[in-house]
Amino acid sequence: MKLAVLIPVYNEEGMLRAAIARLDAVPPPIDPATGESLSRRLILVDDGSTDGTGRILDELRGRPDVVAVRHEKNKGKGAALRTALHAALSEGADLFLIHDADLEYDPADHADALEPILRGRADAVIGTRFLGRAHRVLYFWHYTANRLITLLSNMLTNLNLSDIECCTKAFTRRVAQQLTLSEPRFGIEPELIARLASMRLKEGDADGAGNEDAERSLRIYEVAVSYAGRTYAEGKKITWRDGISAIRCIIVYNMLR
Repeated sequence: MKLAVLIPVYNEEGMLRAAIARLDAVPPPIDPATGESLSRRLILVDDGSTDGTGRILDELRGRPDVVAVRHEKNKGKGAALRTALHAALSEGADLFLIHDADLEYDPADHADALEPILRGRADAVIGTRFLGRAHRVLYFWHYTANRLITLLSNMLTNLNLSDIECCTKAFTRRVAQQLTLSEPRFGIEPELIARLASMRLKEGDADGAGNEDAERSLRIYEVAVSYAGRTYAEGKKITWRDGISAIRCIIVYNMLR
């Protein structure tokens, strides 16, 4: 089974080598159906970086487990994720997992994030930084804004998530094939939640049996992940404007359901 780790990258010259080394140090998750490791491929999209990030991707491009793509101009995290998603679909990936190119998220959590999908219980998994794992203590107002954004999203999606802005998100190929994403920047997070909440899968697609016209909503799980957030001095990029954009995205994409 093929796992694609989708990694948007922008001006991460100082972090990228360490982030890739950290991924390399963690063995790919085990498929419980076969007892074998997943075939993992890293899908890196350089979103028009202006530092030395492009040179690092050129070095990585020769690895058989790496697909490296470059945007000539900076388009935003959402645009980079769309490019990564399309590349992973072309590579024939069965599982998709979003991972940041910095050191805020630990790839050791990937196995836990994928476990509900690999066990056949979930179609999509959303990570949460606030339930049961260690996280670096940083900005109170970021935390408060995230809680309010998550609450608003839950009210409109009727989901009971605790952290819609968490980067770690995983889903199956069936889900990936139906995803149509539009937001270019950090609004991709609430848009993705809205898309997953409204998506329907045909029952007959799961095992080739049953009523092919019957549809069901996605089985969405939440899994705790650890988090070592960065300060702005360390390279954090999200701002209050992205918080305003998140509210807009929640309203727009849930109203379109």
